[in-house]
Amino acid sequence: MASLAGGIAGTAAFTYIALGVGTTAATSDDTTLESEIVDSGLARAQDATPTRTTTTVTNDTLVLENTFTVSGTKSVTELGVFNAASTGTMLWRDVFTAIPLTSGATFLPYAKTQFKAGA
Repeated sequence: MASLAGGIAGTAAFTYIALGVGTTAATSDDTTLESEIVDSGLARAQDATPTRTTTTVTNDTLVLENTFTVSGTKSVTELGVFNAASTGTMLWRDVFTAIPLTSGATFLPYAKTQFKAGA
């Protein structure tokens, strides 16, 4: 985060949303999704126009979103935010109750990341 905040050359912004089917609880040591989806219209995608919103302090929260058009059948159980179209660095990962998706459906996840000053 220090490189990104400092604008250090070669540091990519965290603008990619990845979905997965993993069910193991997220930990601070995670560097990838447990089981990233790469097919069915649910492959990792970039939010070309990320936005900011206010949670506590003005513009303290990054908001990413992408509309996925489902072309298969999956039950999405994890989401991660990355800085590259493949591999890259993961900012965070969350695991949740399965969201069943079938062909023809659209899925619009929001990934919100609040930034706070540490003590």
